[in-house]
Amino acid sequence: MMLPVAWHDIEAARRRIDGLVHRTPVFTSQTISRSAQADVYFKCENLQRTGSFKYRGATNAVRSHCTSAGVYAHSSGNHAQALALAARIRGVPAHIVMPENSNPAKIAATKAYGARVVLCSPTHEDRWRTADRVGRETGATLVHPHDDPAVIAGQGTAICELIEETGPLDLILVPVGGGGLLSGALIAVRKLLPNAIVIGLEPAGADDASRSLAMGHRITDFTPQTIADGLRTPLGENTFEIIRRLVDEILVVPEAEILPAMQTVWERMKLVIEPSAAVAVAPLLSGVLPARGRTVGVVLSGGNVGFPNREFFAPAGGVTGHPVV
Repeated sequence: MMLPVAWHDIEAARRRIDGLVHRTPVFTSQTISRSAQADVYFKCENLQRTGSFKYRGATNAVRSHCTSAGVYAHSSGNHAQALALAARIRGVPAHIVMPENSNPAKIAATKAYGARVVLCSPTHEDRWRTADRVGRETGATLVHPHDDPAVIAGQGTAICELIEETGPLDLILVPVGGGGLLSGALIAVRKLLPNAIVIGLEPAGADDASRSLAMGHRITDFTPQTIADGLRTPLGENTFEIIRRLVDEILVVPEAEILPAMQTVWERMKLVIEPSAAVAVAPLLSGVLPARGRTVGVVLSGGNVGFPNREFFAPAGGVTGHPVV
């Protein structure tokens, strides 16, 4: 069976979004490379427009299949901001359904980018129920936050740039929530670096991807409890199929390791990343990954955090964090 996204879709996405998205830099850190005993390269999508990789997929989708009625979606924050800006630049309205427990900074930013925000309860079912209602009321086009093939293809462009910058990589680490970024990465890597190992990283408080792969079907009925708010969404049908067939491993990261990893990147690399991005860094610091002697690529997926942010001070998913200021 053919996968829902192919290499030619990523090539088309690169042409479509060229000049509209940032070609984000690739940074290194001697501290983290020494800790991992590896050569580690960080693709800084936290420096992408709207603060995350999501702008790639949103832009590709808006440019490929939206109408004058605009677009709608449900999102915990990063896709919301990305779609809001992509729609504004395209000149069409955006209607975004966001869980009521979304990061306040992300809700405010989504509104500032020009979108209409509709809040819902923080369950997968209510997100979809509310989004369906918004779609019927507006006639807008759905841009799924991770399962739209155009979104997946757009996200894959980040990995193409990473590989062009670094050359061959042995190991690539990608955060996984809904799976759009990991799916796009897998399509790109299997074409460009077929022997590279690709590992998806998810927080223990939202470990549906690893459980879904173990059980052989998607797990969608759960309430995530993690500080990594961008990774609270379950896999989609398309992303599950791509990841199931192409990923080497899904590694679950303890909640207690996320904030220290974020703090290390803030302090050592002087880069503002959010907890969801830190999930891909934590295993390099804890030593659980077999990275020694390898060339490693890490996608820093986003940097959308408020200042100060109460997440850094209060328990979340069983974690007590320390302020990072």
